[in-house]
Amino acid sequence: MDDAALLALAFDLAAEAGETILAVRRRGFTARQKADRSPVTEADEAAEAIIAAGLRAATPDLPVVAEEAIAAGDVPATADSFWCVDPLDGTREFTAGGDDFAVCIGLVRAGRAVLGVVGAPAKGLLYGGIVGWGAVRRAGGVESPIAARHPPPEGLTVLASRRHGDVARLESFLAGRPVAARVHIGSALKFCLLAEGAADLYPRFGTTMEWDTCAAQAVLEAAGGSVHDGETGAALRYGKPGFVNPHFYATGRT
Repeated sequence: MDDAALLALAFDLAAEAGETILAVRRRGFTARQKADRSPVTEADEAAEAIIAAGLRAATPDLPVVAEEAIAAGDVPATADSFWCVDPLDGTREFTAGGDDFAVCIGLVRAGRAVLGVVGAPAKGLLYGGIVGWGAVRRAGGVESPIAARHPPPEGLTVLASRRHGDVARLESFLAGRPVAARVHIGSALKFCLLAEGAADLYPRFGTTMEWDTCAAQAVLEAAGGSVHDGETGAALRYGKPGFVNPHFYATGRT
């Protein structure tokens, strides 16, 4: 399959998984804690089953690194290329009744996030992109190109997590930068706001995993933005030990 076909596959699976998540929400669910004390629900598991089965059927040569499978001890041997999946990013937001949760399907090649789809089921939105090709947003059956922006003269719109983060480190990072507004939003949708030119900077201090960022990084970079390792300044890479990310910061065009 070429990249256009892989992107179409990811769009279809993200949409199907999103419909399943919303169906679970409508009929009701219970949440339980995983070993790391993060919540998981029937919606996470059902969405991951749909995505993983679809990816394996269409691309059997590509390993699938998926959050709930990893939590259950099913850690695949990764190759040069692999899928990286978070079936329901923002489970806390989902269980609290909010809408800022996402379905994330990303593709890694040689350590780089190269293709991704981020679905926002409660908002009726899908974002997708291929690095070097471009990024799009789908809403109401209409697909439109999106692009990250240069910071406006009035200052940066800074994104921050609603439920995570280190306030002291964030303030230190922002010191001396012209900040016009701050927006708190959950999940990988922060990257999508950068990708569509609605914000400028997202610094993240605290633990994240590769499936939290892979798809969204691909969308953002396809739209002209970037995601940097907070320790080295280099592009955030994938296939790291334990799939753990360092601190990072994501930007629009610079």
